[in-house]
Amino acid sequence: MNDIKELLSVKSNILITTHVNPDGDAIGSSLALYNFLTKLDHEVTVVVPNDYPDYLKWMKSDDKILNFSDRSDEIELLIKDIQIIFCLDFNNLSRINELGKLIEESSAKKVLIDHHLNPDDFYDLKYHNVDASATAELVYDLMSFIDEDLLDKDISECIYTGILTDTGSFRFSSTTSKVHSIIAKLLDQGVRPEQIGKTIYESNSFDKLKLLGYSLSEKLKVICDGKAAYIALTRKDLLDYNYRKGDTEGIVNYALSISGVNMATLIIETKDRIKFSFRSSGNFSVNKFANNYFNGGGHKNAAGGSIEDKLSVALDKFLESISKHKEELNY
Repeated sequence: MNDIKELLSVKSNILITTHVNPDGDAIGSSLALYNFLTKLDHEVTVVVPNDYPDYLKWMKSDDKILNFSDRSDEIELLIKDIQIIFCLDFNNLSRINELGKLIEESSAKKVLIDHHLNPDDFYDLKYHNVDASATAELVYDLMSFIDEDLLDKDISECIYTGILTDTGSFRFSSTTSKVHSIIAKLLDQGVRPEQIGKTIYESNSFDKLKLLGYSLSEKLKVICDGKAAYIALTRKDLLDYNYRKGDTEGIVNYALSISGVNMATLIIETKDRIKFSFRSSGNFSVNKFANNYFNGGGHKNAAGGSIEDKLSVALDKFLESISKHKEELNY
């Protein structure tokens, strides 16, 4: 972290970006770093590839975030004057869509802060640890290393959100004693878990709950002798329930919660591709599965992928692929 601290010792024009379809860790870590760097008098901009759920639009400086899908021309000009680019919570530039090419071509110093496996070599500096619970944990480490006294309630709420969401509310194996130590310090800054939990998990729309019910009652399938489960949603399904960004978040975990199921998959038909969300428990690596068959990756027990094809073709490929690993799902 010394090299990053040294880089930040000179006031700079900084860009922070994160992956497509930003989640709680992506937005939380980005805004935490934004609020911290502005305290150091840097000129800072946060850019996301596309929109994110409303339940994440409450953290300090959320109104400063630029959406590349809406303001691509403006952001392309802005990047030309950027001196440092922080790449948070993604391991290769394809994870930020068209924004990736602009960052690749930029002469700015690129700093990777991430906890995903096998990052591509597109950065100049990095703080990378696959054992971290969330990128927000790594951002917390960096900020504490540079100047712990600058961490306030607003920054702490951003970090708490990132860790909370990426650990499954502290249920995943990545929830270490270090994580709880960090959370204790965040609470000392005035973070109120009940408020953040209610905002993130208890602000569902009626349509979102109806979509969840439909997914579980009509679309949930169990395969591989009860060791795997999946849900496939068509574009029509989403339109029927007035889908909004974030409405399918967490559905895959219901499939994984079935007794005996060691792998669960959510398959979603979008306008231009079929998206996969994979979850597993035990030894089966959905990161390898996603990488081998669906141009994706992530973590051992949580990964994603996609292919550009019809839903019927994608579903056939998924069923054929998972059948090859049937025995591995027993452990």
